[in-house]
Amino acid sequence: MGTRGGGLYVGRRAAAAGAALLLALLVALLALAALYGRCRQEAAPPPPSSRAPGPAAPPAPAPAASSVRRLPRHLLPLHYDLELWPRVRPGQAGPFAFTGQVNITVRCLQDTDTAVLHSAGLRSSGAAAVRGPLSEPGAAVEVAGLQQEEAAEVAVLELRGRLRAGRRYVLQLGFQGRLEEDLDGLFLTRYTDRGRSSMLIASQMEPTYARRVYPCFDEPAMKATFNIRIVHDPSYVSLSNMPAIDVSEVKDENGSLWTVTTFNTSLKMSTYLTAFVICDFDYVTRTERGNEIRIWARKEAVKNGYVDYALNITGPIFSFLEDVLNISYPLPKTDLVALPDFGAGGMENWGLMIFQEASLMNLPSDEFTSRKAMIALVVSHELGHQWFGNLVTMSWWNDLWLNEGLASYFEYLGATFVEPKLSLDKIFYVHVVQPVLREDSEIVRSLSESEDKIKGSFSLMSLFDNITYSKGASITWMLSGFLTEKLFIRALTSYLKEFSFSNANQDDLWTHIQMVVDGQDEVQLPASVKQIMDSWTCQNGFPVLTLNLTTGTIRQEQFFNKKNRKNTDSYNNTWIIPVSWMRNGSSQPLTWLDKSSKMFPEMQVSESEYDWILLNVNLSGYYRVNYDQLNLKRLARLLETDPKAIPAVSRFQLIDDVFALTDFGYVPIETALELTKYLAKEDELFIWNVVLLNLIPDNLESTLKNYEVYPLLKKYLLKRMLPIYHYYAGFIHQNVDALEDDYFAQVYLEKLFATACWLGLQDCLDLSSELYAKWMDNPEHKYLQYGLSDTLFSSNCTSAIISHVVTTDIGHHIAWEFVTENWPLLSQGYGQELLHDVLKVMGRFVKTDVQIQELQVFYNATLEEDEREAITLLLESAKLENIERRKLLIEVASWLEKNVDD
Repeated sequence: MGTRGGGLYVGRRAAAAGAALLLALLVALLALAALYGRCRQEAAPPPPSSRAPGPAAPPAPAPAASSVRRLPRHLLPLHYDLELWPRVRPGQAGPFAFTGQVNITVRCLQDTDTAVLHSAGLRSSGAAAVRGPLSEPGAAVEVAGLQQEEAAEVAVLELRGRLRAGRRYVLQLGFQGRLEEDLDGLFLTRYTDRGRSSMLIASQMEPTYARRVYPCFDEPAMKATFNIRIVHDPSYVSLSNMPAIDVSEVKDENGSLWTVTTFNTSLKMSTYLTAFVICDFDYVTRTERGNEIRIWARKEAVKNGYVDYALNITGPIFSFLEDVLNISYPLPKTDLVALPDFGAGGMENWGLMIFQEASLMNLPSDEFTSRKAMIALVVSHELGHQWFGNLVTMSWWNDLWLNEGLASYFEYLGATFVEPKLSLDKIFYVHVVQPVLREDSEIVRSLSESEDKIKGSFSLMSLFDNITYSKGASITWMLSGFLTEKLFIRALTSYLKEFSFSNANQDDLWTHIQMVVDGQDEVQLPASVKQIMDSWTCQNGFPVLTLNLTTGTIRQEQFFNKKNRKNTDSYNNTWIIPVSWMRNGSSQPLTWLDKSSKMFPEMQVSESEYDWILLNVNLSGYYRVNYDQLNLKRLARLLETDPKAIPAVSRFQLIDDVFALTDFGYVPIETALELTKYLAKEDELFIWNVVLLNLIPDNLESTLKNYEVYPLLKKYLLKRMLPIYHYYAGFIHQNVDALEDDYFAQVYLEKLFATACWLGLQDCLDLSSELYAKWMDNPEHKYLQYGLSDTLFSSNCTSAIISHVVTTDIGHHIAWEFVTENWPLLSQGYGQELLHDVLKVMGRFVKTDVQIQELQVFYNATLEEDEREAITLLLESAKLENIERRKLLIEVASWLEKNVDD
């Protein structure tokens, strides 16, 4: 291990090449420093430690693909009386357990002699079925037996009599379970606050972990009200969905005193939204329109003001959403709790939202927009769920996008409302649309799955992916665009009011949009809302539109990788596509492509080179565009003479589309390179970023340097980069704080400056040396070594640290030595799941056959046989990519030789 005071970790072998490493480290400095800043805050702002001393707890394991069994519809839950009693005292050693009692009022819909409800990992006792609510006299129905079917995660109460349709009954069960540290269900987590080791208890119920905490009807459509009572140690405070209405005391069987906190009756809600926190936290508070908002966190974090920003934006986002949707938030209070360890970025539990510390905290002295933007986005997403998910919930998990896609859409509206310095369209396209377009072309899954697919061994957790979140948000953006925002919001309000405290599927949303469309005559659609939108939600993938300027014909086909797929018969989906377009700088009326091919006479152009067409203006539709060579030449010329004639987002889209088309075998690389000639006139960092990520991917830096393409690329790119480089370098030389409001500068300067240094720009190297010297003056920045400790980074940052270092040229060698020399410590401290992520990343960034061989030997020595198989496939893929890469570099070099002096 490196010695204290040594900067970056350098292994024994790498130390021998110190002089060479120094230059490479300077080149990588900005990237490393940027990630250090992110991870430092993501772990938790500066108290000495956010965890108890000793080995770090392993990350939460990926949930198993548990059985998805629908409950019979004989019984409908109406109300729960629930008591939870975690048997935990401060400083107590484990193992830990919890006990409880649940009384569920149900209405019998069909005669039955069994009561089936969800239960997983619980031991139930004292089961009874009583006719009528407990407040009314009623005869008990004797329980003959209680069967626990662990594989199906259900408990079956076998009754000696029959429950009769139309009557109400109360199912009574006692239960107990283990309190684990796995971040699912009801869990315990350890942390350090003001130098003292502490514990807290919290919950995470989505999607189907409520059944691990109490027997229940654990399906989103089986909503009920809840009376919740929590028994806990007197030194802790207890929180749940509703405000506390009583605090009393009780003695256990040993005479020890416990506190009992009773909460008000909840609104009608799904079981996955029930929430519990038992902690020794402090809070800050403010009231917004009668809604008492409290943000809870470690006492030191609250004292130092780390959650003040989150508090300041939560109320305004609430009010913004209330005003936009014209529906008031129905609860009297909202608690947001920042946990040192939490499996998700945030969870929207009604009245008690739970977050990772990283999602809520920032340093009061940090005025930079990028950090605040991240907090605003996460908070806004969870607040959006208060309407989309909590008030109206999808009927079943196949329509999860109605929760997550709509919340992701409003996430960006809310965040840009409280942070107006952010550009809504730019940040939405860069964060949401572009990444999911890259991913959606490789995934065979539709946005809305059929209910039949989600059963048996299906893993519900697989639905919580970028398709659900980002594709859902993207098609919502497109929908709002062609309807107009006014009509879209009117339809959403109608939908929310109709299904408040209930459930809906996507057809219900289409119905309410159709009602609004039918009630006006400004917007005319080529088909019903259901026909249009089902083509986007019920089919996998998305289209690419090919425009022929001579004939004015647009043809659509499913976008797929033509290099890897010989059989294209399965890629024959068609969509009903809104086509926004521009001609010679003037916006044209929206048109529609509702068949595989269609001629648009208005899109036929003249012979003038100044006559050009642009489709999908500002990326308003969820598709890519492929132009014929005639239009591409005219667009390339326009970019060189007057780039601002094309909107910034459309320039971004044009370049991203053409490189994606190249990657997937639609057009040659030379076509994409032609569109880079104008870059000396490009002043948008987010556009430069997409160019550099395509021209110089992080995993290709060393490969490019080892080929003849490097000197050509250096000459070609540097003269185009100089204007934007000097513009931002001036700020860094004189006053870096001047960039605090520039979100894209904070996010994308890293790639721009790293590339300038990699290309050998002397000013960049000098600036890096200056910053590196200042950085090394601080004895605490042993970057990789901190990945082994829990002082500065949480465990979920360790793989990010290693992954970021491995992407740089010299960083791959450093990270490789670090992982191999510290494998026992890493394996013991963070477990196999996290380390597999690290190994997969290292596998993705191998550049030579020798490196592939080294990795294979290491994997064979450290991984189990079944694990080696997947890694071997990864390395075989890397070998094939190396072959393809060599061919591509020859083509790039050939083009650069002809165009380097242009």
